[in-house]
Amino acid sequence: MQTVLNVEGMSCSHCEAAVKKAVGALPGVAEVSVSLAGKTVTVAHGEGVGEAELKRAIEDIGYDVV
Repeated sequence: MQTVLNVEGMSCSHCEAAVKKAVGALPGVAEVSVSLAGKTVTVAHGEGVGEAELKRAIEDIGYDVV
């Protein structure tokens, strides 16, 4: 499965790395791609990972999922 989330507040490579680390640490996540220009996070994951769980991981580190 693949989920694309719109994320506000990312502005630099540190932001990109923080989001990749937080989302990538979730069980069942296979790949994370962050687009600073597009303000999106694309996550390849198994069916056991829900969108709410992905959002929570991003929001817990200080970014807004819209």
